[in-house]
Amino acid sequence: MKEDTHHESGNHKKSEPDKTVSSHRHAEIGQEASLKLSGSTHPPGAAPMSPGIEKSPEISNDKLRQLEKSKDVPAGEALTTNQGIKIADNQNSLSVGERGAILLEDFMLREKITHFDHERIPERVVHARGAAVHGFFQVYKPLTHLTKAGFLQQPDIETPVFVRFSTVQGSRGSADTVRDIRGWATKFYTHEGNFDLVGNNTPVFFIQDAIKFPDLVHAVKPEPHNEIPQGQSAHDTFWDFVSLQPETLHNVMWAMSDRGIPRSYRMMEGFGIHTFKMINAEGQCHFVRFHWKPLYGVASLLWDEAQLITGRDPDFHRRELWEAIEAGDYPEYELGLQIIPMQDEHRFDFDILEPTKLIPESLVPVQRVGKMTLNRNPDNYFCETEQVAFCPANLVPGLDFSDDPLLQGRPFSYLDTQISRLGGPNFHEIPINKPLCPFHNHQRDGQHRMSVSGAANYEPNSIDNNWPRETPPGAREGGGSTFKQPVNGEKIRQRSGSFSDHYSQPRLFWLSQTDYEQAHIVDGFSFELGKVQRPWIRKRVVDQLCYIDKDLAKRVAQQVGISISPAQLAYPLPNPVNGLTVEPSLSIYGENAREVAVDYRIKSRQVALLVADGVCGEAVIRMIRRLEQQGVHAKILAPSVGEITTLQGLNLEVNDSFEGNTSVLFDAAIVPTGKESVATLMQNGAAKYFLIQSFKHLKGIGLQGEASALYSALSLPAPDEGVIVNNTPQHLVDELTAVMKQHRVWSREKVAATIAG
Repeated sequence: MKEDTHHESGNHKKSEPDKTVSSHRHAEIGQEASLKLSGSTHPPGAAPMSPGIEKSPEISNDKLRQLEKSKDVPAGEALTTNQGIKIADNQNSLSVGERGAILLEDFMLREKITHFDHERIPERVVHARGAAVHGFFQVYKPLTHLTKAGFLQQPDIETPVFVRFSTVQGSRGSADTVRDIRGWATKFYTHEGNFDLVGNNTPVFFIQDAIKFPDLVHAVKPEPHNEIPQGQSAHDTFWDFVSLQPETLHNVMWAMSDRGIPRSYRMMEGFGIHTFKMINAEGQCHFVRFHWKPLYGVASLLWDEAQLITGRDPDFHRRELWEAIEAGDYPEYELGLQIIPMQDEHRFDFDILEPTKLIPESLVPVQRVGKMTLNRNPDNYFCETEQVAFCPANLVPGLDFSDDPLLQGRPFSYLDTQISRLGGPNFHEIPINKPLCPFHNHQRDGQHRMSVSGAANYEPNSIDNNWPRETPPGAREGGGSTFKQPVNGEKIRQRSGSFSDHYSQPRLFWLSQTDYEQAHIVDGFSFELGKVQRPWIRKRVVDQLCYIDKDLAKRVAQQVGISISPAQLAYPLPNPVNGLTVEPSLSIYGENAREVAVDYRIKSRQVALLVADGVCGEAVIRMIRRLEQQGVHAKILAPSVGEITTLQGLNLEVNDSFEGNTSVLFDAAIVPTGKESVATLMQNGAAKYFLIQSFKHLKGIGLQGEASALYSALSLPAPDEGVIVNNTPQHLVDELTAVMKQHRVWSREKVAATIAG
């Protein structure tokens, strides 16, 4: 804690209230230079959310221009039926007299009701709850030595993308901030066809073989007899499966960690999970794993915070993503590649084709080869986000599958599910799914067929001069081909012996976490197992943890009331992974985690200013100006929405009330000076609860002048390094943002755990 005794703003005389001060009008707060960050600094939520084309008509790409051709623009047009017949009365059904029966001949009523009755389509079995964004990808330099894929060769080309983030377990109506794996699917609209990179925010998956996927999903989904719980894995059937299927443990460790409750879709890593192949123009092949590295860094929620957000704003992640893009805080991610030469396939003590194993970055560094920027929201959720169809089978020339047994099953599964969900085999003609390049073949008919084929729908033919024709493989613009490799073996149903180690990598993950990250993993397991009603399932899970780490097992066992036997404590522990006992890249907050660029450490974060009548308006404006210079958004909260009167007698616009925006929706809080304002806040339970929760959730708190009295009245511990007391607005903001750059005041966590509320 640092105090500054210089007080800039406590002795100003009141002036005539002849002007309303908008807290975000730059003309009112001066024209000093600010950081040159991409986009604007207008605060998220300052205006109603709108379709992407309305908020950002200047942002476009080839895919967005293609979608424009499918849009219905009703301005100035007559209301009609779907057959084009103009409607004279859309208020009343056709009836016999004013109070008589409705007539069956009312075709307008029938069409309207019938269409309404069929508006819903089957939701995704998994990843039903999602949000998607348009953007573009650019490679930094040609990757000709690795692949002939065209979109990875030309740095001056912006390849349009459509990215969908999602939870896994819950339905479309579930909450965003549940503990869960997050889906991350990217559709690249390349000039050679669509490439779909379909992964998660974890580098591994729960199972090794696609044949176990239905079992996994059935286990994690709500239980069949009562459809409970929704959006959670904290129930008997999931943990029963985990306890009997130890290959799940690695991804379970990730889910129980802070990775399972990300702060934002913009602040989480993405992974392709599987090992793929890249083939260059000379036919040389390399194994590759794909990564997405967020420029905003990786950050998480706290578990208590996540649960509170579920009640306060179940759309938190979707809203945050949409509003960030409208504010110009575009999500940006670098595409990273882990490249393994073919001759190095077997140099590790794990199998690189095994999807429950990651490749430690200390062994194979991630090469950052390009950047993806997401800069425009969809115009219609159903037409774009809901109808988009991703499929791992969509690979362009220069990319190929490996023999990963889970990857081998996904191309069939994804294609099959889209046929069921989107009503037939022609879902590729839905505008959001159409490639940008021309596509021609001899497929025909089927439900919802749109394109009209030629006279000959077979090959070979002479009627259409044998068009369309095959394209031989080539170094550029060639036809799709598979990397040639010798294959020999017996047909068997058997796992490879190289897939049998289920404990080494979960242990590596555990040992790579900081102390507080480990505590969060223990709490995650304890919460979930506490919801398991069958004691033998809890015991089996703890027994599995004994093979990973004895300290982890003992801490979880203590919290769920299970005793560990001497025999369990004697279980042999797994060996280090290729000699590694710690992998720094696995920790979100460790000292060796990759440094985030200065401009992005706190860019787009949100700070609440708690005010009431009599606040020093000049201090508020100076604080907002300083926050904006650092790319941070400020929102003014007061006892009620509308305006307040400042110490200087000006009217100050309020963004929202304490009741409408609680502390869990912000990254830090500031209480500006003003005797009358502070006195009002001291009598407001919501304002005091806001600060208590901010402290409990390890967030920075800024106190100016008389605001220290408010903190003293809260029965909180003495101010720590995260509680900034400073009378100078700019200095207070600078010290507070320095705290925010650490994301949380981790040293406070044990003290915060003793605070009720």
